[in-house]
Amino acid sequence: MFAKTERATILLVDDVPANLSLLSSILREDYRVQLATSGAKALELVAASLPDLILLDVMMPEMDGYEVCRRLKANPDTCDIPVLFVTARNQTEDEELGLTLGAMDYIHKPISPPIIKARVRNHIALKLQTDALKRLSFIDGLTQVANRRRFDDTLDNELQRAVRQQHALSLLMLDVDYFKLFNDHYGHGLGDQCLAQVAQAMQAEINRPMDLIARYGGEEFVVLLPETDLEDARKVAESLRETVAAMQISHAHSLAAEHITISIGVACNSQSETNSAAELLKLADQALYLAKQSGRNQVKSWHNKNPIPRNV
Repeated sequence: MFAKTERATILLVDDVPANLSLLSSILREDYRVQLATSGAKALELVAASLPDLILLDVMMPEMDGYEVCRRLKANPDTCDIPVLFVTARNQTEDEELGLTLGAMDYIHKPISPPIIKARVRNHIALKLQTDALKRLSFIDGLTQVANRRRFDDTLDNELQRAVRQQHALSLLMLDVDYFKLFNDHYGHGLGDQCLAQVAQAMQAEINRPMDLIARYGGEEFVVLLPETDLEDARKVAESLRETVAAMQISHAHSLAAEHITISIGVACNSQSETNSAAELLKLADQALYLAKQSGRNQVKSWHNKNPIPRNV
């Protein structure tokens, strides 16, 4: 169950105000409650603030509950929100249709307050468990930043959004300089500790909720910066480079400095003629390669006017 300070949000959808009032009176003591009197309003509220669960009437004018559910389940952003139909329609085929569309439960009117409370409580608990498992599946166990799977999914989604809304999307590819030498001389235990510290320090520098830092593999990290052009992305990259250098993690065997440093390659979708994930990754990797070839502990960016990455 949610703590009182972080109660779950439930969206109640019914075109009859009296029904909304009754459901709200039953649930508002334990949950944050939102109300919608139409399918269109429900979709609007869901888009603005994702609820944890939806209680949805079937029989509504203009857009019935089945259509609302169909649209919710077709949207990747809302498909995992549990939907419980609450309706006077009690035919087997009606219930079958609702469940086929993806609803988690089908509650018949007239409603029983104890039954509503119990079913909502069970579905909220199940959603909490599912959300926790999903978060774990997207987190790198060592560094506690996003993992490769989360990054790949987010990159695909953000590229689609960038194309749809015609905005810039930038990508940083980072590598801890001479990390193999660090492991060889200090041991893998300290190496793991170093990676975790570097990752958390960079995570603290990423201020916007839409930005994402992920461990890409080994000592390599990526940072996704939606709605960010090349120039601003380079500023973020330089800030990250300075942050890691300022940690002063000793690395006596590095050829770049006496402490841990990072090299960063920067690319932006607006600098390329394509909007594929593979192409953006390739450009960032090329820029990172040049940063390494140029002595490391620096930022390089790829520019479409010159196929050779250029200095910051």
